[in-house]
Formats: sequence, C-alpha cells, structure tokens
Amino acid sequence: MMKSSAETAERVKALTEKLEAGVKEVFESEKYKTYLKAMSRFHHYSFGNIMLILMQCPEASLVAGYTTWKKQFGRTVKKGEHGIQIIAPVKRSKLVSQDKLDPDTQQPVMGPDGKPEKEPVFVQVQGFQVAYVFDVSQTEGRELPSLGVDELTGEVPNFNAMFSAVEAISPVPVEFRPASAAKGCFNHLEWKIYVNEGMSQVQTLKTLIHEMAHALLHDSSVLDDEIPKKDRHTKEVEAESIAYVVCQHFDIDTSDYSFPYVTGWSRGKELPELKASLECISKTAAGMIDSVEKRCLELTKSTTEKDSKNAFHRETHNADVR
Repeated sequence: MMKSSAETAERVKALTEKLEAGVKEVFESEKYKTYLKAMSRFHHYSFGNIMLILMQCPEASLVAGYTTWKKQFGRTVKKGEHGIQIIAPVKRSKLVSQDKLDPDTQQPVMGPDGKPEKEPVFVQVQGFQVAYVFDVSQTEGRELPSLGVDELTGEVPNFNAMFSAVEAISPVPVEFRPASAAKGCFNHLEWKIYVNEGMSQVQTLKTLIHEMAHALLHDSSVLDDEIPKKDRHTKEVEAESIAYVVCQHFDIDTSDYSFPYVTGWSRGKELPELKASLECISKTAAGMIDSVEKRCLELTKSTTEKDSKNAFHRETHNADVR
C-alpha cells in the first residue's frame, strides 16, 4: 500500500534523527575505526547511509536492493530477513500553477486584466524516502564473482602497479627523499609530495595517499577565503582517515594503525562540524578509490597490449630466423 507524503516524511525524519545521534557516537574509541572500515566497503554510498548501514548491520560486507540482488547477481533474499533502512533520493511530480508562456516568444501571456495568465503544470521536485538494502549474508543463490583486487598482505604483491596508479592521480608531483622524522609531507611552497625512502610498501602507499589527501583538501594557496579554516588536528584526522579507507578498500593491511586521538579531537565539536568532516572524508576517499581502480585497469590493459605486441614480434623474429 502506498504511504502518504506525511508518513514518508515522518519516517525519513525519524531515520535522520537516528543518524545524527549516531554521528556523535561514532567518534568514541574503536567505533570510528569500524566506521572507516564500513566506508571502505560502501564507498559509493553517502556518509549518512554508510552510518545507517553500520548502525543496523555492523557485520555487513556487501549490500544491494532486493531487485538488484535478483536481477544482477542471481540471488534472492532469504525468507524472514529484515532490510537495512537507508535514505534514498526520489523525484516526484508536483502540480503547480505558473505563468502561461507564449510558445514563440517565451514571454508571459497577459490576460484581459493585464496580469499574466496561469496554467497548471507538473514539475519534478527532489524528495527523499526510506529504502531497503540487504547484506549478502541475508541472501542465497548464485556464487558471487570475486570482487576487487587479489588479497594484499605484507609487502603488497602488486605494489608497483598500485603505486603507479596512485601516483598517476596525484594532484602534485611525487618525489622520494632520504628518511626523515616525518614519513612524508605535502610541501605547499614547492607544490610537491615527498615520501621517505626505505619504508615498507604498505607504509609507502599509506603515506602517499595521506599526503595526497592534504594536497587535495588542505592546500591553502587554492582554498576559497570564504571556506572556514581547519586546524592542524582536523586536517590530520581527515588525511589519516582517507588513507585508512582507501587502503582498506584495496585490502592493504593497515590494522596496526589506530585513531586514539579522534576522541579528543571530536570532543566539544558541534554536530555540523563532525558531519562536515565525515562527508569530506567519504567524498574524497570514494573519488580516490574510483580513480585508482580506473587507472589500474588502464595500466593492466596497457601492459597486456604491450606483452601481446612483444610476443608477436618474438614469434615473427623466430620465424624469420627459422
């Protein structure tokens, strides 16, 4: 049965209030780390919907709507399973009265009283509704194809490809430097990222992504003067969080890192400021993940084509020799 607009609005309001209560709570202790792991799995969702998924189903690993599971993956939701509520945008048609326009001049048609004539028209308005998704654990059916890259542990087997892909999307040049106290830095004056030599592959990638986040978000030379300035601690929380999300998405083990300073950073912050940072982290990490995946595919395709050409030339050469 169709729900009225008032009922829909009330349900969205209740879910929004639940979300805002959870935003403050997420910064406590290990909950922030858990949230970032969820963000790495669901980077195409808004920060708010990631929060809602995590709050209702902390163990969720892959979610989709009922129809998507059935049509795209050949899986059905198990009987008795309850959906995970999220907030989804929806466009609705609304009947409004507006000035009648002359089809030739596009000017208002004036009535006998000298005022513009009115006509009823349908317009599209943006609204929101409660939608439902289900975790893969709530479904059954066809086996899922392997997702993402191969599992990466220790020294990151495809380190060169990953580093090349990340470096290629960097907004500024990347350069290695002799080891120093800081593992890396984004130099505002030189507009360059420096990364220490001799670090582990995991640390090298994580540091590069961390400094790229600074270059993307915190370069004072390109920021709008009207945008509120962020303190150093906030910048570090955002950069470290983005690096953690991106690394987690590609199964790069960064479990040795924790975020004990987040609780102190968030204490006393107002809800809008906390939400702004989460939105910033979510949006930036999602963009990085998509760009790295696209670049990895391009590099893989280029390597495959190069290998094919080399194989062809070798065969041609061998045939000539024979």
